[in-house]
Amino acid sequence: MRLLAILLLALAAPPAAAADLPLDKIRLPPGFAISLYARVPGARSLALGDKGTLFVGTRGDKVYAVSGGKLHVLASGLQSPNGVAFRNGALYVAEISRVLRFDGIESRLASPPAPQVVYDRFPSDGHHGWKFIRFGPDGLLYVPVGAPCNICEPDPARYAAIFRMRPDGGGFEQYARGVRNTVGFDWAPQTGELWFTDNGRDWLGNDTPPDELNHAPKPGMHFGYPYCHGQGLRDPEFGGKHGCGEFTPAAMALGPHVAALGMRFYTGSLFPAGYRNQIFIAEHGSWNRLPPLGYRITLVRLRDGKPVSYETFADGWLQGLNAWGRPVDLQQMPDGALLVSDDKAGAIYRIGLANPASPKPAREPQ
Repeated sequence: MRLLAILLLALAAPPAAAADLPLDKIRLPPGFAISLYARVPGARSLALGDKGTLFVGTRGDKVYAVSGGKLHVLASGLQSPNGVAFRNGALYVAEISRVLRFDGIESRLASPPAPQVVYDRFPSDGHHGWKFIRFGPDGLLYVPVGAPCNICEPDPARYAAIFRMRPDGGGFEQYARGVRNTVGFDWAPQTGELWFTDNGRDWLGNDTPPDELNHAPKPGMHFGYPYCHGQGLRDPEFGGKHGCGEFTPAAMALGPHVAALGMRFYTGSLFPAGYRNQIFIAEHGSWNRLPPLGYRITLVRLRDGKPVSYETFADGWLQGLNAWGRPVDLQQMPDGALLVSDDKAGAIYRIGLANPASPKPAREPQ
């Protein structure tokens, strides 16, 4: 336990100063390069506006916008506004128990409007209460609610599920069940089907259970929590209540305790063609595993709509037992570059090809 306590202190150490982020330690495939795009305190979920504004959620109390090399505070005093999504000129922000909407936001970055409440009937539990949100190809807003515990049997109508609703908050319904805590999802560009990451439970050892990449092509599917994990691993506390064959197994077992968060299908043309329509995943990193695992960007390759490999694309945020950064979310830019948020270093990075000029980093607000 003493070694675990030392590990937790090392991982929680303050990040490097802006000028000292050791980007030279990030390992990428040949031909790729990483640069600092913006400094954003506690940067978590990312969304892109129609005019190129980058919106940034946090697990603190603020929501930010990066535009024209400047950093704007759009709102403060919120409750863990992790989730951000953009649609029809409006920014949607998910707190723990509600979703807000800021209308006409890109023309009002310096003087944001008061938010409208879209939906305010989510549970108020802080444990796994922060939310990732996105609009699907069906025009509906998808919002998950995590399990309010490490492992328990919560009300299946309210917890451990992905929900969806119309942009005005109407038509609220459950889409998927048995989902412990997803903080990232995307839709396959060829099929429009939902894929999502899910964080496995803690305290079953260093190597079990795996985090998960799941595929939910239709509503009503159950992904096993709290009875089964990964691809058929019965939970020692709840697994006796159901057989794993009753549930949909993970499409791909990811690393154990890596905290797989944001994920994106890459659809750009900047990266080589072999990356097109493949899945990038931001792994925030383990907090109770020895040795630590994650703190990287991984790549899941698909063939005929099924995962066939899982590999590291970018790493180096973890040096020994010390993590100077923790990737959270990914955002593809119009030029095909990939942005990566880092809530520990308070930074957003741009991954592109080597040689092209890097964007000027945004300034922190005064």
